[in-house]
Amino acid sequence: MEGKYFIVDKALLPSYCEKVSLAKELLDEGKAADVSEAVRMVGISRSTFYKYRDKIRDISTVSMGRHAIISMMMSHSVGTLSAVLSIISRYGYSVWTITQNPPVDSRANVVITLELGEDAGSLDSMLREITEAPGLSRVQLLGMD
Repeated sequence: MEGKYFIVDKALLPSYCEKVSLAKELLDEGKAADVSEAVRMVGISRSTFYKYRDKIRDISTVSMGRHAIISMMMSHSVGTLSAVLSIISRYGYSVWTITQNPPVDSRANVVITLELGEDAGSLDSMLREITEAPGLSRVQLLGMD
């Protein structure tokens, strides 16, 4: 297996992973004065925080100026792609490329590469909204660079 990183749904991870991320956020935003206060607020030990703090990063805090590649299965109907592009635009992302396969049984696979700018909104929220849009299924984050 190549690479050492995975993008996984947080539901697959132990609860302390999200708590470490929350503690880091509390410290970064100044809502906790120090590590002791942050870990007490989220309910983990200091040793857990120090053991995992450099290994856990919320996808929304990944440094900007990078790219995300998303794939989706889209119904071949008027306005479906336009609705997706509207959502992407609302979140402040720039579209680099769009690749669409020819439709089969009125469904087409679409891959969009986005630039993750500094002013962009939450990638998680945007993907969730795209998933809920009419005519879309199997929305996946394929990777980031």
